[in-house]
Amino acid sequence: MRCTKILLPHNGQAESAIKFAANIPAPFTMTSSTPPPANGLDTQATDQRKDSLIEYPSQFPIKVMGVKADGFVNAITELARKFDPTFDAGTIELRDSRSGNYLGVTITITATSREQLDDLYRALSSHPMVKVVL
Repeated sequence: MRCTKILLPHNGQAESAIKFAANIPAPFTMTSSTPPPANGLDTQATDQRKDSLIEYPSQFPIKVMGVKADGFVNAITELARKFDPTFDAGTIELRDSRSGNYLGVTITITATSREQLDDLYRALSSHPMVKVVL
């Protein structure tokens, strides 16, 4: 016989009750010898996603946000040029935060590979002036 604790609502309060259940079936057990993926996702769907959904080369906008300070836009421009030598600084879009303390910088690079994008995101995210990269 198994004992299962059940909470029953009573007049707006939870009251504890004990129910003895002799006929509750055993918990579900796996019969497959292959365990589920650790992250709970379907590995077949994940494998297909490894192939990029972006066609290369393509124009790829990246939003970078940081504290509004001298040199911020220049630092972002230098990083963009490091990963995309054809980067045109004339395409940069700037947007102040409501309070004026932060600056949003949108750069549009020519993405040539997933590795290039990953490396650029890592470089931007690790820069001390950058708060967020989208």
